[in-house]
Amino acid sequence: MTALFPFDNSYARLPGRFFARLPPTPVAEPGLIQLNEGLALHLGLSPERLKTAEGIEILAGNRLPDGAEPLAMAYAGFQFGGWVPQLGDGRAILLGELIDRDGVRRDIQLKGAGPTPFSRGGDGRAGIGPVLREYIVSEAMAQLGIATTRSLAAVTTGEQIARETLLPGAVLTRVAQSHIRVGTFQFFAARRDVEALRVLADHVIARHYPEVSQADKPYLGLLTAVIDRQAELIAGWQRIGFIHGVMNTDNTSIVGETIDYGPCAFMDSFHPDTVFSSIDRRGRYAYGNQPGIAQWNLAGFAQTLVPLIDDDGETAATLANEAIQGFVGRFESFDRTGMRHKLGLAEEREGDVALFRDLLTRMANNKADFTLTFRRLSDVADENPVADERVSTLFENPAAFDEWAVRWRNRLAGDSQSAAERRSLMRSVNPAFIPRNHLIEEVIVAAVEENDLAPFERLIEVLESPYEDQPAKQRYAAPPKPEEIVHQTFCGT
Repeated sequence: MTALFPFDNSYARLPGRFFARLPPTPVAEPGLIQLNEGLALHLGLSPERLKTAEGIEILAGNRLPDGAEPLAMAYAGFQFGGWVPQLGDGRAILLGELIDRDGVRRDIQLKGAGPTPFSRGGDGRAGIGPVLREYIVSEAMAQLGIATTRSLAAVTTGEQIARETLLPGAVLTRVAQSHIRVGTFQFFAARRDVEALRVLADHVIARHYPEVSQADKPYLGLLTAVIDRQAELIAGWQRIGFIHGVMNTDNTSIVGETIDYGPCAFMDSFHPDTVFSSIDRRGRYAYGNQPGIAQWNLAGFAQTLVPLIDDDGETAATLANEAIQGFVGRFESFDRTGMRHKLGLAEEREGDVALFRDLLTRMANNKADFTLTFRRLSDVADENPVADERVSTLFENPAAFDEWAVRWRNRLAGDSQSAAERRSLMRSVNPAFIPRNHLIEEVIVAAVEENDLAPFERLIEVLESPYEDQPAKQRYAAPPKPEEIVHQTFCGT
């Protein structure tokens, strides 16, 4: 068999205690739902060959391509603040790694590929609903400019899986710069396996952060680099109203990509306390808590590196703590930039943060739609204030916006941008289209109950250009009707 994937695997060369080697569990009758042809080409793969029976069997886990070294990765983690000493890939198999056309190493993983030694009694499978959700949201995030894992393909299995009811099974082919998590480091730290921590840290540095290898304290450099990536990522989430839903340390990527799209969601009406996840009963991972939780997770990462940072434990702990305290400043820097750009401000001035925060408060008090408010703000920024009615109608009390808009327009008058530059800036950060929860539910219901994938295909097409006006697709930009509102989202396990 000719190789479909030019694998060059590095994680599989690490010590055996880092993973369990095993192949995916074959499925009954694989069928292609969707192939991400653009991503395939970027990975140096042939879409035509992936669409063949042989290619679909590989994407389903029924056949191993040449060079694959399938394995399930070991990790631990804090889940909703509670320590779980062994988690690991319970339904995912890493096939191997390849180098994309930009020279970046990428993992190719099958999610829903069957049970592993880390499954903890689970069936290792995935339903079509969670697979479609992850495909939609991860690809939307990529087009929105947020660091994320990607979806190469989704296939059906011809099998039913048991959840609350019997559901059609599916497998997602996930692509990531890495599937190493904070929880991977915590797995070895909990076992006091300093040798494994050093091997893992050296692997991460060589693969993802080679620039820190020459630093006086490379492991402190690694910590600082990961903090910076996470700060930028969370600021990106906040900018587009995204709520991850399960920000456990085992879902915190060491390379700063959004990973593990379970009960994730985008806000409709803005409120910082918004929670969708059915298992987040106390709001730990609410929208407004995400920056603080990211810092908490990173503190756990820092703790694992203390034995490596310096031979003197007290010195190492002090340096790690100083690095973690720096997260706030890094996040706020990325966040301020996002805020200014959403308001159409190129230059930073005192009072800009207060202006933005006041708008958010007024939006929360008036149930204004997050995405539509900022998109319409982009459209009226350089028009007569009479046009502000297009925004104020989104507020239960339109005067709440009108009062704020006077100060906003005064601030715009002092900015140096041209009207065209301001419009371009605002439209580049304020999307017209997001994967709204009710649209995703519409897709899932059609696929599960009617075996109809047309709604999925239409939504994917719209989300390929989230910042562009698509006049014929305005239903995808509209907030849900009262009867369409999604109050809870669910994990796929």
